[in-house]
Amino acid sequence: MLFVDYSSAFNTIIPSLLTTKLGDLGLHTSLCDWISNFLTDRPQSVRVGNCASSTLTLSTGAPQGCVLSPLLYSLYTYDCTATTSSTIIVKFADNTVVTGLISDNDKRAYLEEIKHLENWCQENNLLLNVSKTKELIVDCSKKQERHYQPVRISGTTVERVDSFRYLVVHISQDLSWSHHTNSLAKKARQRLYHLRRLRDFRLPSKVLRNFYTCTIESILTGNITVWFGNSTKQDRQALQRVVRSAERITHT
Repeated sequence: MLFVDYSSAFNTIIPSLLTTKLGDLGLHTSLCDWISNFLTDRPQSVRVGNCASSTLTLSTGAPQGCVLSPLLYSLYTYDCTATTSSTIIVKFADNTVVTGLISDNDKRAYLEEIKHLENWCQENNLLLNVSKTKELIVDCSKKQERHYQPVRISGTTVERVDSFRYLVVHISQDLSWSHHTNSLAKKARQRLYHLRRLRDFRLPSKVLRNFYTCTIESILTGNITVWFGNSTKQDRQALQRVVRSAERITHT
């Protein structure tokens, strides 16, 4: 798996290219023109206290913090798709992962897919951040460790890692979830301190339970359908200890 990182992805959208793609997707011309007008000739300045910079006019990219920007970026990259049956490109906003099935130690299709992605980025004004792009190899075979050809992008070797945090989930090369559950337990225990402080202020149990649900339970159950089924007994016990501590604090 190749976890791709882009440099300022939202800031590289070319409005004219975006509207062309929107037209290909069947959007009405008037809507395409409205989006183009929204993205071009945008005045921008920086204010600190009573001081303001000169105004700069921007005609590329999508405004940061705008609720429309992630959708426009997703539409802008809709044609970034896999070219072979043994590879898949997974996208969530500007988070992109290239996955490939390597059989008989043959990485050609996987490497060709990465090269295709590199060319696509050049054609669409997206810059790959090679230093933050990471490769993770999942090898479930019980044979001796295999040596795979390293991935190179723009002449730079991509770092290979044992685990990677993708969309808040720690994925390990052996597909174990101890690293992820340990991270969850640690983060949840930190929130228990605040729960105890609220109890010391004699807040009602209902308020304490709401705090637990919002700030602790949400951590423990995040993406739970991905990792819980294959977690070990020890991993689950570590999480259960956090839950029991919260129950004692909230008297539930």
